[in-house]
Amino acid sequence: MNAPADLSVLALVLQASLPVQLVILTLVAISIYSWTVIFKKYQVIKRVSGQSEAFEKEFWSGGDLMVLYDEATRGRHGDGLARVFEAGMREYLKLRKQPGAQSANQLEGARRAMRAASQREFDGLERGLPFLATAGSVSPYVGLFGTVWGIMHAFTGLANIQQATLASVAPGIAEALVATAIGLFAAIPAVVAYNRFTTDVDRLSIRFETFMEEFSNILQRQA
Repeated sequence: MNAPADLSVLALVLQASLPVQLVILTLVAISIYSWTVIFKKYQVIKRVSGQSEAFEKEFWSGGDLMVLYDEATRGRHGDGLARVFEAGMREYLKLRKQPGAQSANQLEGARRAMRAASQREFDGLERGLPFLATAGSVSPYVGLFGTVWGIMHAFTGLANIQQATLASVAPGIAEALVATAIGLFAAIPAVVAYNRFTTDVDRLSIRFETFMEEFSNILQRQA
C-alpha cells in the first residue's frame, strides 16, 4: 500500500517544526560532507597504496639505488614509500659528503629524515578521518534531539484537541522520527568508512616501518 501523500518523507520534513528542520538540515550537511571525505580518502589511500607497492617492487628488483633516487626526485614513483626513500637517501648522501662524518651519524640522519617524511605522508592520509569519527558518534544524538523535540511538539499540540486520536498524533511523531532516521543515515557510512580507512592506514604504517628498517640495513652495509 502506498503511504498517504501527507506522510511522505518530503512532506513530513516540510511540515516539521523549525528546530526539527534545522536538525535535519544539519544532518544532511554532515552526510554530504562525510560522503565527500569518504570518496576523496578512498582515492588517496588507494593511490598511495598502489604507488608504494609498485615502488617497493622496483626497489627490491636489484636496481641501482642512485638511479632509483634520481627517478624518485623527478616524481616518477609518485608518493608514499618513494617520498620516504627520497628523504632518507638525500640526507644520507648529504651527510656522506661532509668531511669526517661517521657512519653512525649518517645512518641516524637518514632514519630521522625518513621518519619525518613518513609522518608527513600519514598526516595527509589521516586528514579527514577525525571528522568521520565525529560524524559517526554525534549524528545519532543530533537526530535523537530532533526526535525528542518533535515528539514534545506533537504532544503539546494535543492540548488544544478535545479528543486525541492516532490520526492526530501520527504526523507529528512521524516527522520527529525522520530526524532519527537521517541521523543514522549520516552516522553509519561514516563509522564504516572510518574503521576501514583506519585499518588501511595502519597497514600502510606497518609497511612503511618495515621498509625504513630494511633500507637502513642496506645503508648500514654501504657505510
